Amino acid sequence: MTLTAHEVDELKAAPAVDGILPAVHRRWSAQAYSDRAVDEGILRKLFEAARWAPSSNNEQPWRFLVGLRGTATHDALMKSLKGFNLAWAPKAPVLILGVALKNFSSNGKPNGYALYDLGAATVLIALQAAEMGLNTHQMGGFEKKTARELLDVPEEYELGSLMALGYQTDPDELGSEQLIAQEVAPRTRKPLNELVFSAWGEPATFVK
Repeated sequence: MTLTAHEVDELKAAPAVDGILPAVHRRWSAQAYSDRAVDEGILRKLFEAARWAPSSNNEQPWRFLVGLRGTATHDALMKSLKGFNLAWAPKAPVLILGVALKNFSSNGKPNGYALYDLGAATVLIALQAAEMGLNTHQMGGFEKKTARELLDVPEEYELGSLMALGYQTDPDELGSEQLIAQEVAPRTRKPLNELVFSAWGEPATFVK
């Protein structure tokens, strides 16, 4: 036995900062998910949060394909997984594919911010999930062509990330030393003075 799910959750939480929404610091990307199903009422709240994300010209270009375990959509998304995601993601009770409409619906012109806006909606799902005691893990490790074909996603939509959603379980359930090590490793972030500038390469005064 390594650590319990609760112990890992405490380990992964970022240091609290006064005035920052707690969900921001509690959100992290688990790989160990329990068999516990996610109630449809909870799912509705998660997507209600996403519905109010900002978007260019209020286009709201995001669409989400939601696969609950045991459904054809979940099966299709599992078949699109690749790499190490195959070892853990199929156990998640919910798999969500985010896609974005490439062109503005008002004039048909390319929307250069469609994926950006999809990301904004997706992060609201992640934060709302963290607030409600669930975990999310966004993945780029899936075959987009497979997902598009199996789910009949029209070509006018660009595929974003694939997200696992569910309740965290003990890391030992992963059954792989490599995955367990990743699950219990402390989180790190670059300092603000490497990310926030007043001029290129010059840290802003408030992060020095």
